[in-house]
Amino acid sequence: MSFREKFEIPAKFKMWSMILMAVGLVSILAGYFIYGQGDEHANTRFWGVLLYNSVFFLLIVNASMFFICATTLAMGGWQMSFRRVAEAISTAVIPIGIISGVILLSLVLGHKHHIYHWITPDPNDHILMGKIGFLNPTFFIVWTVLTLLGWIFLGAKMRSISRELDNGGPLSPEEGKKYIFKNTIWGSLYLVWFGLTVASTVPWLWLMSIDAHWYSTMYSWYTFASTFVAGMALITLFVIYLKNQGYLELVNQEHLHDLGKFMFAFSVFWTYLWFSQYMLIWYANIPEETVYFKHRVQGPYRGIFFLNLIINFIAPLLILMRRSSKRNYTLLVFMAVLIIFGHWIDFYQMVIASLSKEHVELGLFDFGVAAGFIGLIMWATGNALSKHSLINRHHPFLKESIIHHT
Repeated sequence: MSFREKFEIPAKFKMWSMILMAVGLVSILAGYFIYGQGDEHANTRFWGVLLYNSVFFLLIVNASMFFICATTLAMGGWQMSFRRVAEAISTAVIPIGIISGVILLSLVLGHKHHIYHWITPDPNDHILMGKIGFLNPTFFIVWTVLTLLGWIFLGAKMRSISRELDNGGPLSPEEGKKYIFKNTIWGSLYLVWFGLTVASTVPWLWLMSIDAHWYSTMYSWYTFASTFVAGMALITLFVIYLKNQGYLELVNQEHLHDLGKFMFAFSVFWTYLWFSQYMLIWYANIPEETVYFKHRVQGPYRGIFFLNLIINFIAPLLILMRRSSKRNYTLLVFMAVLIIFGHWIDFYQMVIASLSKEHVELGLFDFGVAAGFIGLIMWATGNALSKHSLINRHHPFLKESIIHHT
């Protein structure tokens, strides 16, 4: 049986990726002249929009490599028929990581204290002075650079190991064991680095430190859950797109069913963290903790705050609970888009609600910048898919994916 192993980028796909990237670039330029050159409030809006968009889209494409490494350590084989899709998405970590790094370093080196108050702490502020060993420009810069370089290097290594088999023949049992062991070693190194960054320090530094006087021990897990479920939704979108284009012949309803289960399960997991963080702070009613939620629940962000719960929990719960909905291409596409949008909105309120407590300013600038990152993901993923085979024919676990059923 022959397969279409080489992805040829359709003219429309290429055109839309370019259009979206152009929209993003124009939006950033327009935003710079409208907001970036204005007063402190306008300048805060400009940098805040760049911050939450860049970090959100960086973390969701990075979630693809987390998925690859987690299934590698679990000795999973069901994903092998579409693993190259996740690998291609993860290549977007390079351009988006560079953009995010420039934005994050610009905030610190440019002394944007209206974003990060801890850059210029008041000596009489005992809370910030107590955190100065962690919240200081030097640590922020060094850890941000190390984080991005670690993601890029380890991700590239995992992709290169995957492609080692493209030009060879079938592996002997002994060669297969060595190959799986090599994958496992590098996958475990990536997961350790992921744990030290996404699952702990990075959300503290990049996002939570905007509210430098407030903290939550669940914040990093909350951020991870949000970006991982959005990352799984992104993988689902590309898998269905390729299926509709006549590629990924080995992918069937069983694989899509499992992708739907991931979106359902981690939507529930995100809700568990959302409720746990909110409920504990609400019940304790300590002013130092409730300050984070006060303007989100009782102020101008009330609508967005609860819309966030409807989109990211109630919709996935009611729609994806049924077995048939996880096997329906149209419903999966709808839910994948809704989940990505819902968690983008979540990142909006996580960042902007802390910078502009009195005004909700969700407008064309926000959507334009997001469109630019979407176009960049399309371009990077399409480019990566077109360069290598869509199927790792000689992987020892490919047969497991072919006969997979739920």
